[in-house]
Amino acid sequence: MATDLEAAGDGFDVAPGDERAGGSHVAQDIRGYLIGLVLATGLTAASFYAAASHAIWAPAIPVALVVLAIAQMGIHLVFFLHISTGPDSTNNILALAFGVLIVALVIIGSLWIMANLNANMLPMDQLMQMQR
Repeated sequence: MATDLEAAGDGFDVAPGDERAGGSHVAQDIRGYLIGLVLATGLTAASFYAAASHAIWAPAIPVALVVLAIAQMGIHLVFFLHISTGPDSTNNILALAFGVLIVALVIIGSLWIMANLNANMLPMDQLMQMQR
């Protein structure tokens, strides 16, 4: 007898909460969301603890926060957005990759524009002389 995961994914990778076999399993869906909620809340609490306590070496705090943020994104992608490596979620992965590309372009473009504006501004003393 096949398990719910095997029946739902036909041997492919299935995201937690995306297991569907023969009908709606509301209890499994809720359990998946609750696991994701507990993990996301735990990572959020760990982020606040890392930033506020002296348990982590001070220069390493930004690195710890980045690691916790990446883990938080992974939890959201798997438990809430149901992104998996299965063939049925190819469109979801492509949409996610496109979104990441757009966000990266906006951030890089903004930094480039700000750097060029800073390089092309008049020095403060010349700017003050123009106002007189």
